[in-house]
Amino acid sequence: MWWKEPVTSIRGVGNKKAADLAALNIHTVGDLLEYYPRQEAYTDFSRLKTIAELVTDGSKQLFKATVYQLREGFNGVRRFITVTVRDETGYADIFFFMGQRFVAKSYKPGTTLLITGRIKKGRISKMVSEPHCQIIDADYEQALGIIPTYNLSGSLLQKNMSTWVKYALKKAEEELPESLPERVIRKYSLIDRVSALKNIHFPENWKLLSEARKRLVFEELFLLQCGLLYYRGQRQEERQGLKHGVDGELLQQVTKNLPFKLTAAQQQAWLDISLDMQDVKPMHRILQGDVGSGKTVVSALALAKAAENGYQGCIMAPTEILATQHYETLKEYLEPFGVRVALLTGGMRVKERRKLLMDLELGLIDVLVGTHALLQEDVRFAKLSLVITDEQHRFGVEQRAKLTNKSDYAPDVLIMTATPIPRTLALTVYGDLDISLMKGKPPGRKPVQTLCYTEEKRKDVYAGVLRQLKAGRQAYVVCPLIENSDILDVRSAESVYTELVQKFLQDIPCALLHGRLKATEKDGIMADFVAGKIKVLVSTTVIEVGVNVPNATLMVVENAERFGLAQLHQLRGRVGRGSEQSYCVLLTPADSSEAMARLQVLRDSDDGFYLAEKDLELRGAGQLFGLRQHGLPDLRIADILRDTDVIVQARNMAQSLLKNESDWQEMLTFVERQLDDRFRMIFNV
Repeated sequence: MWWKEPVTSIRGVGNKKAADLAALNIHTVGDLLEYYPRQEAYTDFSRLKTIAELVTDGSKQLFKATVYQLREGFNGVRRFITVTVRDETGYADIFFFMGQRFVAKSYKPGTTLLITGRIKKGRISKMVSEPHCQIIDADYEQALGIIPTYNLSGSLLQKNMSTWVKYALKKAEEELPESLPERVIRKYSLIDRVSALKNIHFPENWKLLSEARKRLVFEELFLLQCGLLYYRGQRQEERQGLKHGVDGELLQQVTKNLPFKLTAAQQQAWLDISLDMQDVKPMHRILQGDVGSGKTVVSALALAKAAENGYQGCIMAPTEILATQHYETLKEYLEPFGVRVALLTGGMRVKERRKLLMDLELGLIDVLVGTHALLQEDVRFAKLSLVITDEQHRFGVEQRAKLTNKSDYAPDVLIMTATPIPRTLALTVYGDLDISLMKGKPPGRKPVQTLCYTEEKRKDVYAGVLRQLKAGRQAYVVCPLIENSDILDVRSAESVYTELVQKFLQDIPCALLHGRLKATEKDGIMADFVAGKIKVLVSTTVIEVGVNVPNATLMVVENAERFGLAQLHQLRGRVGRGSEQSYCVLLTPADSSEAMARLQVLRDSDDGFYLAEKDLELRGAGQLFGLRQHGLPDLRIADILRDTDVIVQARNMAQSLLKNESDWQEMLTFVERQLDDRFRMIFNV
């Protein structure tokens, strides 16, 4: 099959070009066809603007110009390069920061560029920010029609890709199997696959480009949804499920004696879970609860329900600190009513561990809380009916499967996460799971005040930190990197830690925490911070999830512009866990006005799900959250914000096909014909 031939079979693709293509995950001739152009960057050469025609309103515009000169500069915070370009109507300045500076240095005077960027008014000439430039030559300019622009790497040029893709398309016209059933193509009025590929790369006109995109977006999302739903069906059919009874006296006692009244969101989430557990079909549900929404109490009710029915439940957390927190909470909620709760971690003494495992196998433990230690082979349950994983993206697929396989039956599975995932993204990533959302926080917690400051206020910020510490509080300082970088001009955890202990916070017990430390070192530092021995924790994002220190009332985030809104919201959730007023201070360089505007969104909202949606709008989907852990491919052309309606259509169609065995078998033949192996893992073919 021609599409499985290596790219080196194409004339002009030697080992160096093949290595550059491999960096883009292009290995075969077929891969070229599914390496789609940037969707907002087609060029119609009849529509290019001159510099004089550019409107200085901050919008993205396209023009062609020749490099006039390059100048290096420094604004007191970051180095940059200004590339001045000109055409017959005027001049424009293009600004390149960070890693873009190295690309800009390759633009020699006299080079012709095709430029896309936001056009603003400069002091002398028009100014271009957020630029994307490509070098064009006379041959490329003379090409007719709508020209694609590809994201490239290494020594690859746009004309290289165009030539190679045209070669692959010529092969496709001779032989290319269809990838969708005829009934699906007819139902959604899709064009055929060859026409779609031809017009996504080299559109005959804008209408056909739209039709090509419609076809390929649907195909991608449809195959993804089919795979997720089929995998779910397979997984549920392997073993018989366990049916729990309706909520009984134990559940009523536990609920009645909670130290607070369940919120409406918690009640709804519990109803979803309770009804799932009463069905013989195994539960596969994700519980998304915003930071501080009270997911642990809902998991406690589920574990009580398992115990009430004579079964065992377990909850696996990613760190020993978080597992211990869950254990203490579950003991408080459940043990007064006879539910036996135990904690299993990697650091237990041999004799103590042996006794616990024996009790577990004999059914003398109802609820087991632990870390990865739960996965070890000698951990055997008498009658496991409920498996809960907290912050599941910290665990791989095989790890979670190993835990569920510790039961002779198919246990109910509940996944908890405080990472807010927009519903559109959840449908894509968690298409094989039912979803429960919990918004809001338990009563009594004060909202965290979020403050945004630029670099010149940094000294004042740390004076405020010192005041909080003298009042008996604790603080976090979060940095984007562990150590200084030659490429990124940002503050590292190591440099900030050194600066604080030598300058701002002398004689204050501080500690440095990051991912390169050994697990025992990290656990020791966190234990000391929880105990109040350490007053300031300078860290990377390893403290993002799960740590509960009510006395920590202040968080400072250095270079906050380097983080997504959802991630900042997660970090902010580490403070405000007690009754005292808490603060989150976001520091950003003085020249990043656009970053400051984005951070104001975080200041004005405490809704993690809203912030996650805004993050997608502002930063783009990029690599979807958690796909690697699910064994799923990155989306190549679909956009989960723009194509929400298509996700729903694709899911409905996939569900329809799965109801009929012959339809499904036909679908599998199409999967087998795919150009590559992207979907094989989820289809298990």
